[in-house]
Amino acid sequence: MTIKLLLCVAVVAGFSSCGKKSSGKSSSRATGWKINDSKGGFQYASKFKKQATGPGLVFVEGGTFTMGKVQDDVMHDWNNTPNQQHVQSFYMDETEVTNLMYMEYLDWLKRVFPPDQENYKNIYEGASPDTLVWRNRLGYNETMTNNYLRHPAYAEYPVVGVNWIQAVEFSKWRTDRVNEKTLEDQKYLKKDSHLADSAEGTFSTDTYLAAPTQAFGSKNEELVLKKGKGRSASKKGSAAPAGDPGAGSGSATATNGNSPKNVYAQRTSGLILPEYRLPTEAEWEYAAAADIGQRQYNAYKGQKKYPWSGSYTRSGKRQVRGDQLANFKQGKGDYGGIAGWSDDGADITNKVKSYPANDFGLYDMAGNVAEWVADVYRPIVDDEANDFNYYRGNVYMKNKIGEDGKVEIVTAENQKFDTLANGKIMARNFPGEIAQVPVDENETYLRQNFDKSDNRNYRDGDKQSTRYFKFGDAEEDVSKMKDNQRMYDSPKHNVSTDSLGNMVRKFDKSSKRTTLVNDDVRVYKGGSWRDRAYWLDPAQRRYFPQDMATDYIGFRCAMSRVGPKSEKKKRARN
Repeated sequence: MTIKLLLCVAVVAGFSSCGKKSSGKSSSRATGWKINDSKGGFQYASKFKKQATGPGLVFVEGGTFTMGKVQDDVMHDWNNTPNQQHVQSFYMDETEVTNLMYMEYLDWLKRVFPPDQENYKNIYEGASPDTLVWRNRLGYNETMTNNYLRHPAYAEYPVVGVNWIQAVEFSKWRTDRVNEKTLEDQKYLKKDSHLADSAEGTFSTDTYLAAPTQAFGSKNEELVLKKGKGRSASKKGSAAPAGDPGAGSGSATATNGNSPKNVYAQRTSGLILPEYRLPTEAEWEYAAAADIGQRQYNAYKGQKKYPWSGSYTRSGKRQVRGDQLANFKQGKGDYGGIAGWSDDGADITNKVKSYPANDFGLYDMAGNVAEWVADVYRPIVDDEANDFNYYRGNVYMKNKIGEDGKVEIVTAENQKFDTLANGKIMARNFPGEIAQVPVDENETYLRQNFDKSDNRNYRDGDKQSTRYFKFGDAEEDVSKMKDNQRMYDSPKHNVSTDSLGNMVRKFDKSSKRTTLVNDDVRVYKGGSWRDRAYWLDPAQRRYFPQDMATDYIGFRCAMSRVGPKSEKKKRARN
């Protein structure tokens, strides 16, 4: 009798626990209501696994590292004093952006915004690299001027002649094209909808998220799938199946047990990737140094001089002993060594992946071309203010709301263009995007973490950081300060166009300027084919005007990581 009673109790307990376990998978721990009910209610991407790796990217696990120079500061400029920083995990391009990759961008611009139309004539030209950077007063380089960007012989070489602003615009374009493809693959958009991109109906990730019914402009109805039927399963390890109610939706609600209508992917779907962007200086240096190759338990075994181990630029491995590990200038007039010898294999740039990758799997983090990073330049990294994801350059913006209470979409009529200091005209935004305006007191009132839109000068260039600041005075716009009271007394050029489209140049001809540092100079990192080995150190930092280009500065993109820091769980003994 006792044995029978125990068996009955065990069976009942088993059914009870199974019921709880089953219920726990689909019921809210907050309310007890069912999640992802086909009849309606709260929908969520419950089958999401991890962020998909975007095209061209490799994963870089974040961590702590010593940012800055620790030895051989022969310039004695105190430009990169060591400080301890921590960066979150992120993704970075395996190689620099190549001519082929950039040509795809130019081809898209030419198709979508034909240069022969008056409204768009400056878009293609404004994005085109400056091929004249190859010219030299006492050198014959016309072959590179005419061929380097477009000739297939240079297809896999890093793009140059691109200024910082152009690199940022390429990154934005890449974000939209990758997410457009993802939504098309997941059948949120109709097949081949990307081929229908036009000036009247261009896909923008931000527009799709904030106002999906306005994505593609007038072509929205024919390019966006309205019913949640027939969607394919997502790739393994990225997100929930797009047709699964758990994929999440924007304006969608399931009613009367029928297929949901007006379904759009949203952040909750887990399908849309974060933006491609330029890496911050801290991210770039961390990725280039790749100290993970020196790790022993929770410490680094010394500091690397280069992205590879050792203090020499030639390989010590038996099979390739003596081979150069990067493309750089080896001496005066020596860009590629003696013919027939094991030199670096290049006199100008070289094909990407021509040299071994570092311990993160990244190529050419030293040599070939130097690379733009996102940061505005200042002589000192202010680790007293922040030591987590350090970045100087935040300009916080928000979506512009029109008179109708909806977000304002950029059109050919209200598109904005900027005239750069060198006279080049570039598009500030593109038709199909959401117009942006600076944040105001509605976002900053009583906040402790930020109090204005433009933070490039924070603690280093604003009025409070000058010796003329009086405690208690209201902070003024640094541009309105007197010249002799500015912390960085840099030249102030003003280039504009008149009503006839003629360029008006007003250069600052003062001979009393004390520095070139201002809010429009950006950091670039890594040595190039023009640099000596000294500049191959990942900690080295230099700056250049953001609207100018050279034949030795290129760039690569990065992307933030959402979710866990590591790809897999670590244990102390590992």
